[in-house]
Amino acid sequence: MTTISTLSTAQIAALSTTAIAALTTADIQSLTTAQIPVLSTAQLAVLSPTQISALISAQVAVLTTVQASRLSTAQVAAISSAAMGGLGSADLVALTTGQIAALSSAQLAAISSAAISRMETADVAAITTAAIKGLTTAQVTAMDVAQIAALTTAQIAVLPVADLVKLTVGAIAGLSTAQVAALSTAQIAALTSTQVAGLTTDQMVALSTAQVAALSTAALKSLGTADAVALTTAQAAVLSSDQIGALSTAAVARLETADIAALSSNAVKGLTSTQ
Repeated sequence: MTTISTLSTAQIAALSTTAIAALTTADIQSLTTAQIPVLSTAQLAVLSPTQISALISAQVAVLTTVQASRLSTAQVAAISSAAMGGLGSADLVALTTGQIAALSSAQLAAISSAAISRMETADVAAITTAAIKGLTTAQVTAMDVAQIAALTTAQIAVLPVADLVKLTVGAIAGLSTAQVAALSTAQIAALTSTQVAGLTTDQMVALSTAQVAALSTAALKSLGTADAVALTTAQAAVLSSDQIGALSTAAVARLETADIAALSSNAVKGLTSTQ
């Protein structure tokens, strides 16, 4: 009995689009890894989302870059998260920003960290805020400074805390002031001492008073003297006694007189004898 899987690659390539459109999901899953790459873009185009959803990881892994780039957004959205794990770096790079925007959080999470690290910055920016939440810590740490800098303020604002705290000092320093300003107080509160130490003076000034108030005492211990000088009077005014007490002696010594004058009476009580 002849089945779809027994057809030669030449025979598969010769099938009409009508025949391809009539394949059952069982037929789709039986296509071999040798047959998948010979499907023309016209043949792929007639596959329904239901047929596309039947693809398995091994089949997705052998899609050519041309095939991957020609899938409709509906077809991309139909690929199962399990099958999406087979998407290679070259195919991910080949996807258009429109296709990237069609990915769900589950699909994004299934893509290898190696493939994520190859994404174009325009594609990174195209990930929806719903999907960005699906990024795993391993994927985020695999992203380079340029990719992190390409994240939109909306994406940064919903980046899970677990992922944010894994960003390198270089990645933190590479954030724009708009990105820093978009961080929630919960995200700010989770920043590590190493990350806070890496903040530039421009980034420090960009923090809102609510964000400054959210900085942990552990993180503030590493605040550099340049950042201490950069504090605005409004930012100094919201520092708590615990936050003031956490600052290094060198940092306190560099506070502007206007900033000292802006400290609340409660915050002043936090000054230690060494400060």
